Amino acid sequence: MRFRVAKEEDIKSLSKLLNELFSLEKEFVPNEALQIKALETIIKDEEVGHIIVCEIENEIVAMVNLLYSISTALGNRVVILEDMIVSSKCRDKNIGSKLLDFAKEFAKSQGIKRITLLTDNDNFKAHNFYEKNGFKKSSMIVFRTFLNE
Repeated sequence: MRFRVAKEEDIKSLSKLLNELFSLEKEFVPNEALQIKALETIIKDEEVGHIIVCEIENEIVAMVNLLYSISTALGNRVVILEDMIVSSKCRDKNIGSKLLDFAKEFAKSQGIKRITLLTDNDNFKAHNFYEKNGFKKSSMIVFRTFLNE
């Protein structure tokens, strides 16, 4: 098991993992063209973020996105953690916790002061996982709007 920052040649494998993730989520549907465009943007610009992957025998089996922003409350860079997925064939092997540990240490090395993430409201398995890995529920409520082109 090896953890590292994703490279351009990983994009097809990452898009497959996103297909699996978005098939599970309520608000999103897989769209390979959009996924590839976003993955390329993140990988090509370290100011946007980093994608951390887990490889087993040269196959990417898990990923998580770290997307950067600036917190005026903290006066520093912060991360939105998105798209965390462990391939269904590799679950229940502690890969997710190890990936998250690596991602947190990587974020610290980048000077990041806070990691924020969103989960589906009724995804209690994910809630328990993140709580076991040091995250706490926020009193904040998510609102969003989509802007038409």
